[in-house]
Amino acid sequence: MSIISTKQNIVKKAVTFSVIFFSLLTGEIFGQVQYKWLDVGSFHNFYSNMGSEREEGFIPNQQAGWQWPAIYKAQDAQASKALWLGVTNFTDSAGTQYENRVVHVGPRVSGEGEFFPVEIKLISKFPKPEVYLFDELEDKNDSVIDDVDPNLEADRVLYSKTNTLIGVTVERKVMQFSQQYHDNYHIIEYIFTNTGNTDADSEIELPNQSIEGFIPFFKNQMAPVKQSRYTIGNATGWGINTMYDRRGDGLHPEEKEDFRASFAWHGYFPNFAYPNYDNIGAPIITPNTAGGYLASDDTTGRLAAYHFVGTVTLHADASSSNPDDDPEQPFTMSEEHNDHPLFSNNDAFNIEKMNSEYEMMSVGRTSPRHAFQVESEGYEGFTDPGSDPSLGQGGGFSYTSGYGPYSLEPGDSVRIVVAEASAGISRKLAYETGLKFKNGEITDVEKNEVVFQGRDSLFQTFERALANFKSGYQIPSAPKPPSKFEIASTDTGIVLEWEYDQSLINNIERFEIYRASEKVDSTYRLLYKADNDERLIVDGEPSSRRNYPGYFLLDSPVRGTNYYYYIVAVGETNVDSTGNTPIGSRLKSSRYYTQTYNFSRTFQPVSNEREVGRVTGIELYQNYPNPFNPSTTISFRLDRSEKIKIQIFNLTGQSVATLVDGLKNAGTHNVEWNATDFASGVYFYRLEMERGDSITKKLILLK
Repeated sequence: MSIISTKQNIVKKAVTFSVIFFSLLTGEIFGQVQYKWLDVGSFHNFYSNMGSEREEGFIPNQQAGWQWPAIYKAQDAQASKALWLGVTNFTDSAGTQYENRVVHVGPRVSGEGEFFPVEIKLISKFPKPEVYLFDELEDKNDSVIDDVDPNLEADRVLYSKTNTLIGVTVERKVMQFSQQYHDNYHIIEYIFTNTGNTDADSEIELPNQSIEGFIPFFKNQMAPVKQSRYTIGNATGWGINTMYDRRGDGLHPEEKEDFRASFAWHGYFPNFAYPNYDNIGAPIITPNTAGGYLASDDTTGRLAAYHFVGTVTLHADASSSNPDDDPEQPFTMSEEHNDHPLFSNNDAFNIEKMNSEYEMMSVGRTSPRHAFQVESEGYEGFTDPGSDPSLGQGGGFSYTSGYGPYSLEPGDSVRIVVAEASAGISRKLAYETGLKFKNGEITDVEKNEVVFQGRDSLFQTFERALANFKSGYQIPSAPKPPSKFEIASTDTGIVLEWEYDQSLINNIERFEIYRASEKVDSTYRLLYKADNDERLIVDGEPSSRRNYPGYFLLDSPVRGTNYYYYIVAVGETNVDSTGNTPIGSRLKSSRYYTQTYNFSRTFQPVSNEREVGRVTGIELYQNYPNPFNPSTTISFRLDRSEKIKIQIFNLTGQSVATLVDGLKNAGTHNVEWNATDFASGVYFYRLEMERGDSITKKLILLK
C-alpha cells in the first residue's frame, strides 16, 4: 500500500471515530438520516437532513417520492437524486492536498462521513388542521410541525442545515405553496457557505481555507410512474425507458421557452410485454396487479403515466460577490447513464475517482441531448417513437446540472434556487384518451399528441414558479382551511362537522365538501355547498335533504359503502395576477389539509338491539327533525308505567339538559328540547330507567 493511501485511510478512520466519539459525548447521533414530508399541495415529496435523497434511502422501493397528483395511488416518479460538491486545490485539516475533492449524497451512498446534518425542521404558516375519523386522527405521512410562523413566505417550509467534509455548509429551504395554481411544484433554495466546519460540532476546523473551483452538482433519476411499472415492464421502475430533454441550453435557438430546465417523461419501451400497441402514456389495457398498484378490473385503457417531471433553475448567483442571476448557469447540463461506475461506491478519499467525478461535474452543456440521441427529429419522433431510450444502458439515464465554478473566501456564500415540478394532462383526459385508444378510435400518434399536451402543462408550471420567485413570493394566498374536520358515522348517516377561525370568516364565500366512494383515489364529486356560517351537515339524513334543497348535490350514501371526504374554503373572485395566477378564478384552500385517507362507512352495523333504541317494554325513537334548529321533538313509548329520566349530553359526556325526570304512564309520549342557547354540534339523548336499563341516541343541532 502506498504512503498516501495509508495516510488517507488513517484520516478517514479518524474522521469516522471523531463523529462516533462526539456523538457519545453529546448523546446525539448526527450521522443519522432523518426525513420529512411536504404534502399540503398536489405535489408531495420527502426530504432528508443530508441535503439530498439517495436511491431507496427512505422508502425501500426504486420509485419513491415526487408524487403527483398525490391523492392517487402510486404516482411516484423519483428513482434517486444526488448532490455532489466538488472543489479544486483543496487541503484538508490533516494537511492532505487534493487536486479535486468531491463529497457525495446519493445516488447510492448515504453521505454519512462526508455530510454532517446539523438541523432539520418543518415550519407552517398556521397550525396544522386536525382531521378526525371516528375520533382517530387522520394523517397520511405523520407530518409533525416543528414551528409555526404566520409571516412565512410559503405555506410550508422545510429547512435543513448540513456541514460537509470540505468545509462548505449547505442550507436548504424547500417551499411549498398550497394555492391551486402553484401547488404542483416545490421551490428549493440552496445557500452554500464556506464556514470551514468539516463535521457536526460548532468548532471550525478550516478557518482560513479558501475554496476554489466549487461546483454544486445535482443528479435526478426519474421513472414516471410507479403505477404502470409492472404492466409496462419492471425495468420502467428504474427508468430504463425514461426520456430526457432540456430547455435554455442554447442548442436549439428555435425553441421559444425562456427558462433553463431539464425534464423527463415515460418513453418508448421496446421490451414492453404487449408489443401490439405503443406504450407512451402507459395505457392500462391488461393490468398487472403486482405491487398492489392496479386493480384487476382496471381495463379501460386509461393512461397511467401521462406525467412530465423536471427541474427549472430560477436563480444562480453570478459569483460570491455578485448576487445577480447568471443566465449561463447551470453551466453543466447533461444526461448520464445510471450504471456509470462513477455513480456507485463514491468516496471522498478515492483520488482517482474524484478526479473523474469532477470532470463529469464540469462537462458543460452536452450535445445532443438525450432525447435527440434517441429520436433525432425531435417532437415528431417523440410522438411516433421507434428507438430505445436506454441507448443500450440497462439502468437508463438521469439528468444532471452543475453550477459554478465558484470561488469562496472564508464566510462567502452563493445561492442557487430551483423548482422541482410535475404536471400533465388531466386525469379525466387521460381516461378518455386511453379509452378511445383501446377502442381503436384514435391512432398511436394521436394518443401521444394528447399526452404531450402535458409537456405544455409542465412548461406553464415552470413559468408560474419563475413568476412566483420573481415576485418575492407575493402570489395571492388561498383561504386558510378549516382548523378541524370531524367525521362520524351514525345509524342515519355520516356527520361532517368543522371549525373555522371566526376572524377570517369574511374572507371566504362558502365551504365545499367533496365525496368519493369505495376507494380513496377514486373520483371526488361536489357533495355540498355550505354557507360560510355553517359548521355541520349530515350526509344521508333524509330531513337534511328536505330542509336544505339544492345544497346536497349527490344522492344519499348507501348502507355499507365506504366513503371519503375533504372540505375546502372558497374565497372571493381573484383579482391578483401575481405569479401568473388566473384572474377571475376563485382560490380554494388545499384539499390535502382535510383529506380523509381511511374510509367512513355510513350506517354502521349495530351490535345489539339496545343501540337502535329498543329495550323490553320501552322504545326510544329518533328525534325529529334531525338535524334541527332550534327545537326538536323526542318521542318514546312505555308498555307500562316507569320512572325514567331523559337527559341531553354533549360530546364530552357532560349533561347539559334534563327533559324528563319522574314517573311516566304507559303509552307514547313526546318531549321537546329547545336548544336556542346551545352551540351547533353533535349531542346525545339518553333515556334511563329506574330498573337500570338505558338507551342512548344521537341528535344534531345545526344552526
